Amino acid sequence: MIWLIVILLGVIQGITEWLPVSSTGHMLLFEDWLPMNVTPEFRSLFMVVIQFGSIIAVLVLFWRRLWPFGKTKAPEEKKAIWTLWGKVLIAAVPAAIIGLLLDNLIEDYIYAKPIVKCSVIAGTLIVYGVAFIVIERCLAGRENRVETVDQLSCRDALVIGCFQALALIPGTSRSGATIVGARLCRISRTAAAEFSFFLAIPVMLGASALKIGKYFLIDKLTMSGAEVGLLLVGGAVAFLVSLVVIRFLMDFVRRHSFEPFGWYRIGLGAAVLLYMFLRYVR
Repeated sequence: MIWLIVILLGVIQGITEWLPVSSTGHMLLFEDWLPMNVTPEFRSLFMVVIQFGSIIAVLVLFWRRLWPFGKTKAPEEKKAIWTLWGKVLIAAVPAAIIGLLLDNLIEDYIYAKPIVKCSVIAGTLIVYGVAFIVIERCLAGRENRVETVDQLSCRDALVIGCFQALALIPGTSRSGATIVGARLCRISRTAAAEFSFFLAIPVMLGASALKIGKYFLIDKLTMSGAEVGLLLVGGAVAFLVSLVVIRFLMDFVRRHSFEPFGWYRIGLGAAVLLYMFLRYVR
């Protein structure tokens, strides 16, 4: 049964990591309904490290855009790629700082208490859902200030990075927070989604490294062969699903607004409130 749960979690991760609907929120709610029979420490590690499969999907799909080396690349192209990486790293700084400062606090006061966790997830799902709808309607018909990722300024990158730091709160959605920040800066939907993909690389690698370091070096825990297998299977499924979902989202935002995701978030948030009432309150 645990292998089926891990495969389903990989599917959820691969879908919701890139759509602005909160991967962590979906995974935590699923795991609360159908928990893995593992230690709390490994569960916490799994929920973060499984994202590594999604990172590899971005690298595969955008390899030429992100790899600055190669004999076939002109000097101007290499310079543009290094500039892009500079903006990505600038945007990653706020989440890195706040994550280091608040990781244990969030773990102890939100994740450890089911009713608090569900309340926070429901609230953030609804709040950001409303934000998507309001922002998209306000920007309808207005000209974008930035059309492509290459046109982003360092200031734009820093503003988006500050919004991404809000995703440390469960249910917010890393991609959702970055897209909201980008759209408020009047950045096109395509550029907002694409930069969100690129920004995931250092942020998710850093989060995974932090969790792994804490697991092995601070808590001094070990991992069984079966647990390694669970991580590999979950990551592999997340990778395969991410390949499909990233292509879907890039095609979707070229023709549609983010408003449907806002309505989905509101509906899911309401469902979480009902679930919380039936399980923890009534």
